Amino acid sequence: MQSLIPNPLHPAVVHLPIALAVLVPLVAIAALVFIRRGARARTAWGISVAALAALLLSGWVSLQTGEQQEERVEDVVAEQAIHGHEEAAELFLMTTAGVLALGLVGLTPGRLGSAGRLAATLGTIAILGTGWRVGHTGGMLVYRDGAASAYATGTASRSVGGDVERPRRDDDEGRRR
Repeated sequence: MQSLIPNPLHPAVVHLPIALAVLVPLVAIAALVFIRRGARARTAWGISVAALAALLLSGWVSLQTGEQQEERVEDVVAEQAIHGHEEAAELFLMTTAGVLALGLVGLTPGRLGSAGRLAATLGTIAILGTGWRVGHTGGMLVYRDGAASAYATGTASRSVGGDVERPRRDDDEGRRR
């Protein structure tokens, strides 16, 4: 019987923080627009804070699952490449935590709240940039460095000097013509 939890788990969970990193700036901008149009600041901005909290939690889960699977992937991929991805993920998490703190300030009334909301909204752009870096380095681990081959079974793929080779399928020749 197959498990309901994917193995490896890391690739299954990393997509949520990346998607949220794209959506959080849009949610924050929408909240500012609604507040400007007369919505209660605590209510409208509370949605942004909740989205930032969800992003922080999903980023933390992604970092934890990546660390759990690091040793197995180190058998296939150079430690330096993995370390670069891990550092990018840690920066993403720290950036998100900082922006969440600014977002919490945005829940206060008056000028301080307004400044917190504006600073947090601008901070979501930094989150987007650091999220892109994490996704890019993770993609390079999989597609350039062959990290997925650490979980491949049989002869589907094998690592040779950092490059992943796969056996040629019969239909590969036809597509190249």
